[in-house]
Amino acid sequence: MSLFQNKEIMNALYTTLIIALLSALIATLIGTCAALGMQAMNSRMRTLFMGVTNIPMLNADIVTGVSLMLLFIAFRFTLGFKTILLAHITFNIPYVILSVMPKLKQTNRRTYEAALDLGASPAYAFFKVVLPDIMPGIFSGFLLSFTMSLDDFVITHFTKGPGIDTLSTKIYSEVRKGIKPEMYALSTIMFVTVLLLLILINMSPAEKKKVVKIKRFGKAQKFGRFFFQRLVPVAMAVLIIIGGFIYGKNDVISSQGQVIVYNWGGDYIDPDVIDMFEEETGIDVVYEEFETNEIMYPKIQSGAIAYDVVCPSDYMIQRMIENNLLEEINYDNIPNLKYIDQKYMDLAKGFDPDNKYSVPYLWGGLSESFITRKW
Repeated sequence: MSLFQNKEIMNALYTTLIIALLSALIATLIGTCAALGMQAMNSRMRTLFMGVTNIPMLNADIVTGVSLMLLFIAFRFTLGFKTILLAHITFNIPYVILSVMPKLKQTNRRTYEAALDLGASPAYAFFKVVLPDIMPGIFSGFLLSFTMSLDDFVITHFTKGPGIDTLSTKIYSEVRKGIKPEMYALSTIMFVTVLLLLILINMSPAEKKKVVKIKRFGKAQKFGRFFFQRLVPVAMAVLIIIGGFIYGKNDVISSQGQVIVYNWGGDYIDPDVIDMFEEETGIDVVYEEFETNEIMYPKIQSGAIAYDVVCPSDYMIQRMIENNLLEEINYDNIPNLKYIDQKYMDLAKGFDPDNKYSVPYLWGGLSESFITRKW
């Protein structure tokens, strides 16, 4: 029960499923249309476009992820759910094209032309003649896209915004703190579910001579067909609709009051403190973590994410001030500043001369961290 009560893991699971389903559906539609268009081209143009299609597959995931992130930043997109979805659609399309193209080559064009000669419209002939022949390729492309999206980490890591996590990015962040037992429980459930689906897909009637076995396995096969033809599409539609309401509700909440915090990864803050703050103030806290100052800085500089509070080290604050990346702090809103010893405020003047942009947060022999504000 603790698994289903863990809000963060369940949100990551839901986000993973909704992105995988949506990206697979949209990529399958676009990829199938692209494959049909490429099949109608002459051989030279077809070869050219196939070469372009292969580029995302030949590139390393990190190259694709960084490229898409820079593209979103260039067009001033705010990194979040939409950018992850667009990124997954982009890298899924080539897999659909490469799944549909072989089926298109196997289709007999004369059958399609015969349907036209018999009076069928091009659309009717396509849906009745061509589509049934290429449907296995379309279905394979959809499943491949869904699997790739479900499993992706690198591209998601570079295109996601604060407060958005898939299972892969959630597990990555948990590794530094220790994997929770709930995550093991979820992995077990997913493994058993996939195993059952594989059994249903591959279940077939026995030999015709064995009448009893045919009846027994025939019922299971009918259930399998019903499961995939009726239940799965309905479940996907319901999941997508519910997702729209949930994300729409989250947008309303964020517009009413939200603070986005960007802090070092690890046990730098007790999660209970965040819960207490939200309960006391009614402000929603989105807590994001980074591993190094050098990972944090490009995200702040890009402007793609509007962080409210950032916790870098001393030398990085000076660099951020010089590049006009920080807003001055209104000390009227920090009455507890009086509890910070003046000697730490004086030490902070070495990189923030007037203490305008930062407040000492942590101080030690190996590292120092300061709270700054970026609106």
